[in-house]
Amino acid sequence: MANTTDTPQDRAEERRGAGSVQSVDRAVSVLESLARLGEAGVTELADELGVHKSTAFRILGVLEHRGLVEQERERGKYFLGAGVLRLAGAAAIRLDISQEGQPVCRALADETGETANIAVLDGDAAVNIMQARGPAAVTAFNWLGRRTPLHATASGKVLLAHLPQERRDALLGRKLARLTGNTLTAPTAVREQLTAAVEDGFARTIEEFETGLNAVAAPVRAYDGTVTGAIGVSGPAYRMAPDRLPELAKAAVAAAADLSRRLGYGG
Repeated sequence: MANTTDTPQDRAEERRGAGSVQSVDRAVSVLESLARLGEAGVTELADELGVHKSTAFRILGVLEHRGLVEQERERGKYFLGAGVLRLAGAAAIRLDISQEGQPVCRALADETGETANIAVLDGDAAVNIMQARGPAAVTAFNWLGRRTPLHATASGKVLLAHLPQERRDALLGRKLARLTGNTLTAPTAVREQLTAAVEDGFARTIEEFETGLNAVAAPVRAYDGTVTGAIGVSGPAYRMAPDRLPELAKAAVAAAADLSRRLGYGG
């Protein structure tokens, strides 16, 4: 039953919203049908959806424009396009970095004696998906699943530094939280560190996320060269002093290169 306080504009907007949801549902159904059938024509897909051929044709046109389906011109049959592979590849990369990263993360922790982590981008934060503690690690804190700010962590700076400029600028345009007396909150200062992270091949933090905690991290690349994660080590500032960070960064860079190769990157 319609709300009596709704205006005609409200009801029209609601109908448009319902129509958009239905269109998305039908588009997904087309992709699922093509995944099952391999290929199909407009008539067959219209029958699958229970819609008129013109509706199926419009949906296929949008999907074809986005590269999600392709058409064999001679027979008019449609099949899944390369765009689907890109989407599937993005999902697979997250699974791969978890599977392939385990021995690399463990080896980095053993080599450095500190806590090693692998993090990936999660919206406007870095989330730790893997952790291994080295023999010298003194903390029992579990970083797994914890979302940490991009501007104040080594892994976060790596991920932020390799984002497309428009997205990076949008994230830096927000108010950056000050977590310790060392946290950089001025966008200009953060950008300088991001530039250094790209040039040096690693990022560092010195008590910027937590007082007494230092860290270094390096970028992990997918098969196509895009940065899909970061691997690094963190530990107490009294043991991971600034003069030791270059040594630890070298280990993190080597671990990142190893993991990148495991993910198919040949650079």
